Formats: sequence, C-alpha cells, structure tokens
Amino acid sequence: MHSLIAPDINDFATLAEAARAALPADLRDRSRDVVLRIEDFAPDSMLRAMDIDDPFSLTGLYDGIPLTEKSFLDQPHGPDVIWLFRRPILDEWVARGNISLGEIVTHVLIHEMAHHFGWSDGDIAQIDRWWE
Repeated sequence: MHSLIAPDINDFATLAEAARAALPADLRDRSRDVVLRIEDFAPDSMLRAMDIDDPFSLTGLYDGIPLTEKSFLDQPHGPDVIWLFRRPILDEWVARGNISLGEIVTHVLIHEMAHHFGWSDGDIAQIDRWWE
C-alpha cells in the first residue's frame, strides 16, 4: 500500500485524452480543436463569476462557443476549452466508491463536450442519468 500515490494532473490528462479518443469518429473530429485543461481546482475568478462558494462542487466546465452558435463571421476569441478539476473529481470518485477513476473522468469530459456540441444540461440529463 505504501507505493500508492494520488493520480496527478498528467494522469488526468491521459485519462481525458483516452476518453476523447474513444468518442465516435464524428464527435471526435468535431472535438479535436477543443483544448483540455486540467487544474487542481477552478480558479477563484471562475468560481466567483459562477457564484460558487465550494471549490469542490465544480468538477468541470466548458468555456467556449457551442458549435450550434458558431459562425464564420465570428471574431476569433481563442480556442474552446474544457476544464477538468482534479481534486473535486477525486473527491466525487472516493465518495461514490463504485466506479473507476477513468469512468468519472470520462463522464465529466463527455458532459462538458456535450456543451461544446450545443446540448443543454437538460438535454444531457435525458440521456446521461449519472446521478441514479
């Protein structure tokens, strides 16, 4: 047991990239320009902007313009980014105790990727009943 160490940001990046690679080809192609950013926690400015007090309550975030709203007339603003927050994801993984870390990283990534595709939280909840 002494050789066990917590997965670091690089481990999370590996899990997230594996999840993206496992997407169906059409979705994988539409997500190739999305930057994956792994941090221990959401930046304080992001939490304040979202009116979130507990940094453990945010596991991921899509920051960009959904494909359904993009236009070739848009001014470039930088790449779309999916943020994954390591410590809150680890906390949820431990609390659940019945799934692999890869499964929860995949779930968070796909949830945020769905926002990139233009799906609302309600749309996602209809097909991904994760809380059950």
